[in-house]
Amino acid sequence: MSDGSNKIFYPEIISPVRRIGQREFNFDRQVAVMAIINRTPNSFHDQGRTFELSSAVEAAEKAVSDGADWVDIGGFAFSAAQAEISVSEEIDRVVPVIEGIRGVTDAVISVDTHRAEVARAAFAAGADVLNDTNGLRDPEIAAAAAEAGVSVIVTHSLGGPGKMVFRPSYNDVVSEVADFLRQRVFHALNAGIPADRIIIDPGHDLNKNTHHSLELTRRLTEITSIGYPTLVAISNKDFIGETLDLPRDQRREGTIAANVVCILQGARILRVHDVRDTVAAVRMTEAMLGWRGPMAPRHNLV
Repeated sequence: MSDGSNKIFYPEIISPVRRIGQREFNFDRQVAVMAIINRTPNSFHDQGRTFELSSAVEAAEKAVSDGADWVDIGGFAFSAAQAEISVSEEIDRVVPVIEGIRGVTDAVISVDTHRAEVARAAFAAGADVLNDTNGLRDPEIAAAAAEAGVSVIVTHSLGGPGKMVFRPSYNDVVSEVADFLRQRVFHALNAGIPADRIIIDPGHDLNKNTHHSLELTRRLTEITSIGYPTLVAISNKDFIGETLDLPRDQRREGTIAANVVCILQGARILRVHDVRDTVAAVRMTEAMLGWRGPMAPRHNLV
């Protein structure tokens, strides 16, 4: 993938059609909705509402019934304002949820972790995707994903989960995020992860302030043009709340507006809390773009 210089080469053609787990997506004409299931006591939005195992499994099942194509299971929050937990405790948080929903749905399941041991346990339990907000910095985690044959989401952050980055600054946030993602994709390819199993995420609000996240949203085409399916995880985030001066429980409309702007710039996976409303917004956007027809056309037709 490299000629020995600093130039990085990528496969010339990456098919928009992806088989992820048991589902197939055509990202030329389709947007996948990923539901967030946090089995943590300190998640920034749901504040531990799905920390109990039964609550987490029920939330995942409801998300799928509401139209989610995908569920993302996490056991350790990104925030630096938390105590470290052991690998075994993180495994105990995520694996039972994965096992609980794997047998009742063909939806894609991802595990949100930055530790190889947790990833391996999640893959053994039935997870289809690694969602790594640490950008594959763990030397073993890319190898674990390659061995399991799963897809990988490569996310930008400066410090990674649980690490404090005080007043993060960038000369050009979009260019620097894009450069980071290209380098980490190169790392993934070298680790044996095929190009058709790589997804990228610019990491809105992860070691970024509101101005940075707005700029990433405004110029998202510079990320999506890298050539890999792009996930955006902007649901109810602080940059939306600070832009509108709204608390966490009043950011739904702002989230939907931002997600539609991201779709129009090439985002193809949306990681969200409010599944039903997001699915409706996505299906309407797909129809307006000519990717799908109306589900029940009657007006002035009968």
